[in-house]
Amino acid sequence: DVQLVESGGGSVQAGGSLRLSCAYSRYTSRPNCMAWFRQAPGKEREGVAVIYDPNGATIYGDSVKDRFIISQDKANNTVYLQMNSLKPEDSGMYYCAADQIPFSDYALQYWAYNHWGQGTQVTVS
Repeated sequence: DVQLVESGGGSVQAGGSLRLSCAYSRYTSRPNCMAWFRQAPGKEREGVAVIYDPNGATIYGDSVKDRFIISQDKANNTVYLQMNSLKPEDSGMYYCAADQIPFSDYALQYWAYNHWGQGTQVTVS
């Protein structure tokens, strides 16, 4: 199985930055794809960014392109989401997810993932 633990959320003013972390551990399965999703109250879970192992290829949702950066520290089993130029509409619960998924926009769909963290709240005002 895969265990995922997010951290780094908080409150920030519009235009500010936050960095989220997702610490992961693998026991049996070996996902090739790590992703960040977000969900605002009353809205569907939205794919934010995806990173593939081992080549580091990335995919971003249209609403965060050129503002967010996903990266991976394999030595520390951690995936990061650097969020810059934050807007109030970026507020929500941010989740880390992992699974074995082919490289495509399919990887931004929440239903493609079976392994999820508990989430970390981001509030932009």
